[in-house]
Amino acid sequence: MTAPRFRLLEVERREWPFRLRLPFRFGVITVTHGRQAVLAVRIRTEDGREARGIAAESLAAKWFDKDSRWSDAQNEDQLRRSLELASEASLAAGLNTAFGHFADSWAAHEAACAGEGLNPLIAAYGRALLDRAMLDGLLKAQGASFFAGMRANLGGMAPHAVAADLGAFDFSAMLATMRPARSIQARHTVGLVDPITTADQVERVNDGLPETLEEVAETYGHRFWKLKVGGNIEADVDRLCRIAAVLDRRPGYRATLDGNEQYEDAEGAAALWRAMEAETRLDRLREAILFVEQPVKRARALSVPMTALAASRPVIVDESDGPMDAFVQARAMGYAGVSSKACKGVWRSLVNHARCRAWNGGGEGPFFMSAEDLTTLAGVCVQQDLALVALLGIGHVERNGHHFVAGFGGRPAAEASRFAQAHPDLYEDSGRGPHLRIRDGALEIGSLEAPGLGAGVEPDPATMEAMPRAAWPPV
Repeated sequence: MTAPRFRLLEVERREWPFRLRLPFRFGVITVTHGRQAVLAVRIRTEDGREARGIAAESLAAKWFDKDSRWSDAQNEDQLRRSLELASEASLAAGLNTAFGHFADSWAAHEAACAGEGLNPLIAAYGRALLDRAMLDGLLKAQGASFFAGMRANLGGMAPHAVAADLGAFDFSAMLATMRPARSIQARHTVGLVDPITTADQVERVNDGLPETLEEVAETYGHRFWKLKVGGNIEADVDRLCRIAAVLDRRPGYRATLDGNEQYEDAEGAAALWRAMEAETRLDRLREAILFVEQPVKRARALSVPMTALAASRPVIVDESDGPMDAFVQARAMGYAGVSSKACKGVWRSLVNHARCRAWNGGGEGPFFMSAEDLTTLAGVCVQQDLALVALLGIGHVERNGHHFVAGFGGRPAAEASRFAQAHPDLYEDSGRGPHLRIRDGALEIGSLEAPGLGAGVEPDPATMEAMPRAAWPPV
């Protein structure tokens, strides 16, 4: 079928604050609070129908840009500015398909962001939210779920200069074969300051939810884990040993290591693995490791071979996945995979999925995608990310928002109740309101098969603040 074209008529940018129930340490920052951006758009299809679409994502400091010159507030303004630039360009763009709105604008958007000192990862954030909201609106106008709409290629995915290496790829054929699962394993994040046992706690939150690693394992029954490392080999090995002492009690667990760019170079990352091999207390944990995620700082990650570490475990890129050809560059340096994050874009994930298919079909690889989190919060944000992961056929996804933020993070009770009623397989009552439901480590997501991009229920905009204009570039 011919993909429907539409124009963007209006963009409403709002945000709201949330606090974490437990501090979350990753990379160079310990997070205790944050803000979530919520975009609502109005589109009009070529045949005159109008629809509303929505998307939501955290305004995460010190992940998109880790430059110590910028405060957390300035990091938030960087992301707001990317949203402004993406919105202004698409409002002026006229009719296009959902994929065309992204693909035709990406080069100019990336250049506009670069002109204001915003890196490609920040550029991707602005397009990602806008593209998700527009796609949500299109699917609702067509009465189609994300899964059905993608299988029919309602978005109009086709070869394009934005991914020049896939000039002969049949996107429609790829999409037609995608059969999303109705259940996904949740891979629990163990942050750098997370308590492993009760002995690690000075005081407890006592909100009825698990706090220590031991309690998380017992409560949710996770089979997959994501372990953060901090760039100091001695400290990392010691902490991994304490984690292993808990996880080794569980049958058949699997894990991933996330370096969050904390190692200066490939040799440092390889040295960590050698130190793990030398520590017998890590024998079982080491065998459980599926892959290592972005251990090297992005300034060098795509310019030095990862051969030594990659010989032991596959290595993937995450923070380096800013330019649209980052995965192509990474492959040449010995990386086997790339992360999918909804904050980097639905279309980017699908392009990288196509690359995996093309490269593996050519006898290379295996190349793969992982599914990672950016503290996706209950509601629109986590549901859209889960829908994308399900479409990609990835069996497990990092989930941390439900652990570090209690339930719906202080959103109005009536709003949380609407989401829980619409998605009874995904949420349950924790005794203090709806909370993500995890049984035997799994998330049930059958209810996401509804018109739109996984989120038929919308948050209440009247309970949010209008997003302020970005104070960027700094004076």
